[in-house]
Amino acid sequence: MPDKTDLREQLSIPVSGNTSETEAFQSQTLRPVLKLQNEIYFMLFQNYAVSKIPDFNSLTTDKKIIFIDQSHRKDHALRNLFIGMTIGMFTAEEMEVYILDKNVFNKRIITMLTERLKSQMELI
Repeated sequence: MPDKTDLREQLSIPVSGNTSETEAFQSQTLRPVLKLQNEIYFMLFQNYAVSKIPDFNSLTTDKKIIFIDQSHRKDHALRNLFIGMTIGMFTAEEMEVYILDKNVFNKRIITMLTERLKSQMELI
């Protein structure tokens, strides 16, 4: 039976002896999961944005970026949904690491996801 890690693209992000456990987890787990789930995150956010601002697609890029930032800061249900989508792709071993410092990892997940969505502004 395939493992969840088999679904992820292997990213060539070097992890050295100087790399902290948190950074290593981010590079080896979080980034590949975010890349794997990118299309789903994007679709979900696009649907969310249009439900909140019906003319969202006609906003300027700057206003869309502000909306993305504010949404991830203020809408806890949206944040929790994105975090849940991410940790749902963890293996049991990865979940053990996540649980040890979940507040730090949640912040990293939202920060990386926010940047990922902002970088795809031309598609929204």
